[in-house]
Amino acid sequence: MAGGASGSSKAVRIVVAGDKGTGKSSLIVTAAADTFPANVPPVLPPTTLPADIYPEKVPVTIIDTASSVESRGKLTEELKQADAVVLTYACDKPSTLDRLSTFWLPELRRLEINVPVIVVGCKLDLRDEQHSVSLEQVMSPIMQQFREIETCIECSALNHIQIPEVFYYSQKAVLHPTAPLFDQEAQTLKPRCIRALKRIFIICDQDRDGALSDAELNDFQVKCFNAPLQPSEIVGVKRVVQEKLPEGVNDRGLTLTGFLFLHALFIEKGRLETTWTVLRKFGYNNDIKLDADQLPPPIKRAPDQTVELTNEAVEFLKETFSIFDVDGDGSLRTGEIEDLFSTAPESPWSEAPYEDAAERTALGGFSLDGFLSEWALMTARDPMYSVENLIYIGYPGDPSSAIRITRRRRIDRKKKQTDRNVFQCFVFGPKEVGKSALLNSFVGRPFSNNYIPTTDESYAANTVDQLGGKKTLIMREIPDEVVGQLLANKDALAACDVAVFVYDSSYEESWKKTTELLLKVASHGEATGYEVPCLIVAAKDDLEPHMAALQDSTRVSQNMGIDAPIPISTKLGDFNNVFRRIIVAAEHPHLSIPETEAGKTRKQYHRLINRSVVFVSVGAAVTIVGLAAYRAYAARQNSSS
Repeated sequence: MAGGASGSSKAVRIVVAGDKGTGKSSLIVTAAADTFPANVPPVLPPTTLPADIYPEKVPVTIIDTASSVESRGKLTEELKQADAVVLTYACDKPSTLDRLSTFWLPELRRLEINVPVIVVGCKLDLRDEQHSVSLEQVMSPIMQQFREIETCIECSALNHIQIPEVFYYSQKAVLHPTAPLFDQEAQTLKPRCIRALKRIFIICDQDRDGALSDAELNDFQVKCFNAPLQPSEIVGVKRVVQEKLPEGVNDRGLTLTGFLFLHALFIEKGRLETTWTVLRKFGYNNDIKLDADQLPPPIKRAPDQTVELTNEAVEFLKETFSIFDVDGDGSLRTGEIEDLFSTAPESPWSEAPYEDAAERTALGGFSLDGFLSEWALMTARDPMYSVENLIYIGYPGDPSSAIRITRRRRIDRKKKQTDRNVFQCFVFGPKEVGKSALLNSFVGRPFSNNYIPTTDESYAANTVDQLGGKKTLIMREIPDEVVGQLLANKDALAACDVAVFVYDSSYEESWKKTTELLLKVASHGEATGYEVPCLIVAAKDDLEPHMAALQDSTRVSQNMGIDAPIPISTKLGDFNNVFRRIIVAAEHPHLSIPETEAGKTRKQYHRLINRSVVFVSVGAAVTIVGLAAYRAYAARQNSSS
């Protein structure tokens, strides 16, 4: 495998900073004009090096800075726009070298300047050679402390020593940065780099035999570097790997281990451009994630439209589940899930809200339903993230074919039906009524008497069997204290297919608070046009019911035109078909919509106005018909006389 030029075509912006008198301006002028300046101004204007000066053909813009206290604001502004920072010290002034670790490098960290740093010793011609020490000796302790330092180099503008190299290394650090690829301390490839290279290896291993044959290696070389490998070169590559790592080559070709070893070797030898060329040819950016142009265009949708996986994507996921369920037990365990996502930058389900959102099997893994429910949740919350992860795990189709945008919910209400397969349910209720217990039971977790308040958004996703087939339900718990914040957004209920209001049936005060929540949500829906079907759940049915609360909840539901409260007991596992009833309510978006008194008054007013208009219209029609009849009668009278 051979290296090649790669990288972004936009100009690289390099900011030069350091103590006064360390040679910043002379360094820049000499690099640009190829002559040492007799006189230089205190601060140079932005200087551009021509694009053809370096192999990458990318122009370099160099920004000079002043180090005085009064110029600090301008310096900060420039540093924040830098692609790389050149920090200078004077070889003849050890104090300026000390200032790198006591001021300049800590200052870059304080300002959160997360770009490569190149340390440059200027005025090499003035250094006292009698007291000289090697650059490695001087810089090694500093580089250990400040890992952001990419390269150290000494130069002399007066004697034209290593001036072009300063900005070549600076440009290279931007176009081919070490930090995302390689852990300098451990001397190993970084996990995200390994995952990307593994995905590339799998793509290139066309016959899926776990090794790159000579033909596959050659195809890879042509794709990445536009030049084939000679047979002798292929033999040479494999020999280098086999000598250092016998398992890197087998009788079928170069293994994944050998492929990763080669890239580690390139990086150790400073040939980062080789690995970066490969990564960029396969669509990766500097964060080792897929570039935006590898993903579908931004999704345009109304707030009450949601995004679901298409049948094509679901079928791919079912096949993928079977492939990674190596032991065939119908469950993807932790190791199998890690293996599945080993070609993604990281596993997307290792943290909230996905970590505990789906049902686990007795073995602690995902069933197929649990697996598909996690994908449905990820697609509903962050469609682009979902598509990106589908691509990482090998989705073969056009990325746009993996997702569909549903019809607007307000159109569904008018048509009195929906074509959605995934429904989102918001669960409201005061503290300690059993909202979390309801979500836990939905994904098969056992009941617990321990109360743990929910502070962050919490989800539970699972499939529900209906007459028409399986539907996916995503339940989202809305903690009592965030309801006000949620409803401050006019589109808060746009993504909600059903709202469920939970109260403790043994406690009257609980019902009062739930009524307030129901009124708030219903009023918000009426005001914004995002009315949602609502259900009331009377939880803790195993306890003695509070009769006044029971009667009042029945009366309120009748007055508002919604179903009577559904009694459930998560403790006894008696759910009264509540999850199916939620799906049924979602499938009939025009029903179960509560009406507040204000809403009823508004409707009556509109009906009255509409009746008046109809009455006026009918009156006008009668008048016109009467006038026409009179004219016909008058005409007949005139003709008979």
